[in-house]
Amino acid sequence: VQLQASGGGLVQAGGSLRLSCAASGRSFSSYSMAWFRQAPEKEREFVAAVSWSGGIYYADSVKGRFTISRDNAEKTVSLQMNSLKPEDTAVYYCAANRYSTRWYAGDMDYWGKGTLVTVSS
Repeated sequence: VQLQASGGGLVQAGGSLRLSCAASGRSFSSYSMAWFRQAPEKEREFVAAVSWSGGIYYADSVKGRFTISRDNAEKTVSLQMNSLKPEDTAVYYCAANRYSTRWYAGDMDYWGKGTLVTVSS
């Protein structure tokens, strides 16, 4: 599976952005998809995930503000980010693992190149 993230940019605090991740390869519906982010000088952290069976998971820091969704026909996963805060500034990565509900970075099998999100105060 190859992953390509897009949609990052510069936004003011309180604004919104929508990230997309396009996957290539077979059996997309069998992959659990997740978003991670990494701020400067910080470790990569889990943001949100949608499992292969449709389960939805969020980090506490984004609950109520971010929404993850997937479209198996289009082989895409999206992250709608609302009420953005300066602390959401990071490079966002999409990742995949097959038939899994483990959301540690080390458990993900495939990674896309990141897309930068910058939230100004």
